[in-house]
Amino acid sequence: MDSTEKLIRESNKYLMNTYRRFPVVVQTGNGCVVRDVDGKEYIDFISGLGVLGLGHSPSSVVKAIKEQAGKLLHISNLFHSLPQIELAKMLVEYSFPGKVFFCNSGAEANETAIKLARKYSREKFGFERFEIICMENSFHGRTLATLAATGQEKFHKGFEPLPHGFKHVPFNDIVSLERAIGSQTCAIILEPIQGEGGVIPADSDYMRSVREICNKNNILLILDEVQVGLGRTGRLFAYQHYDIKPDILSLGKALGGGLPLGAIIAKEDIAEVFTPGSHGSTFGGNPVSCAAGVAYMRSLLKEGVLDHCATISEYFLDTLLRLKNKYRFIRSVRGMGLILAMELDFEADMVVEMAMKEGVLINCTQERILRFLPPLIINRDDIDLLYEVLDGIFNRIEGKGYR
Repeated sequence: MDSTEKLIRESNKYLMNTYRRFPVVVQTGNGCVVRDVDGKEYIDFISGLGVLGLGHSPSSVVKAIKEQAGKLLHISNLFHSLPQIELAKMLVEYSFPGKVFFCNSGAEANETAIKLARKYSREKFGFERFEIICMENSFHGRTLATLAATGQEKFHKGFEPLPHGFKHVPFNDIVSLERAIGSQTCAIILEPIQGEGGVIPADSDYMRSVREICNKNNILLILDEVQVGLGRTGRLFAYQHYDIKPDILSLGKALGGGLPLGAIIAKEDIAEVFTPGSHGSTFGGNPVSCAAGVAYMRSLLKEGVLDHCATISEYFLDTLLRLKNKYRFIRSVRGMGLILAMELDFEADMVVEMAMKEGVLINCTQERILRFLPPLIINRDDIDLLYEVLDGIFNRIEGKGYR
C-alpha cells in the first residue's frame, strides 16, 4: 500500500464523510502550484474555493502570520487588538462609511447580517418586519439561517424545518422581486455573482433597480460577497462594478489570506443597533487572522494584484471562449474577473477527474458547470496549460463519445 492510499484510508476512518474528496493528499503549496505526498505537482484553479487570492503560502502573508504569532495568538474581544483595528479601518476606508464586525467564516458573516437586519428593522419599524427576500439558486452558508436563505433545495434536505422568514424569488427578475415585497419585508440579500449557483452575474440594470427599490421601501440591501469580494472580480468589491453601495456587506474566504476570517461592514446607523451582548464571536477578529488579512489587503492595494486580475481575466475568458468555439458541447462561458464558468451539456465530473490526472485542479458545480477560481496571481503560462489539458480532454470526449 503506497503512502497516499494509506493516508486516505486513515482519513476515511477518522473524518466524517461530508465531502467528496479526490484521491490526492496535498502536502505543500507555493504560488499557483500544490504538491501531493508523492511529489506530483498540480496547477491549482480552485485556490481553496476562492480563499487563496495570493496563492499558496504568499511571503507577505506568511511573514505577517509568523510575526503576529510571536506576539499574540489570541485575546478575548473584551479587549482591543492592533491587527483587528487596522484591518477594520482598511475595510471601511476602501468600501463605504460604516463599522465592521469580525467572525470566522462567510456563513457566520451572513448569519450576522441576517441578525443585524432583523434587529435594525425591529427597532425602527416594529416586531412584524422581519422577512428577508432571497434569490433562487443562491448560496449563503451552512448554518440553519443561512441554509434557509439559500435558494437551492438540495442543501435543505434532511435539515427541515428551517427557520421561517425567508422568501425566494428568481434572480435577475426585478418584477418578481417587487411583487414579493410586503409589509413584513426588512431586507433583500443577494450575491452579485451566484458562485455555487453556477457563476451567474447580476445584470447591471437589475442591481441598480434593486438598490432603488430598497431606498423606496426602506428595505436594507445585503450583498453577499463572501466568494466574489476582495479582488476576485478585478475590483476590490464586486458591487463597485454596479455603481451602487449596499447597506450591509458580508465577506469571508479570501479575507484572512488563507486563515479563517469573516466580516460584515454595515452603515453606521445600522451598525449601532448592535450593542454589548447582542452579538459576539469568541474567535472573531483573531489577531493572527487579522494580521494575515492586513497583509492580504496591502498586497491587493499596493502590489498591482487588482490590475493584474483585471487584465489576466480577459485573457482567461478569451481562452475559454476559444474552446467554446471549437466544441459544440460547451453551452456557454461566463463570469467576471477570475470567477469564470464553462457549462457543458453533460456531467462535468469526468472532466475534473481527467484534468486532475494531468496535473490541473478544477472544480465542478451544478453537475454540468466547470468553475474556475484560480489565485489572482495566475499567469498566461498557467492558463495556456489549462487550455492544452482541456483541449486534449474534450478532443478525446468528442472522438470516443464518452459523454
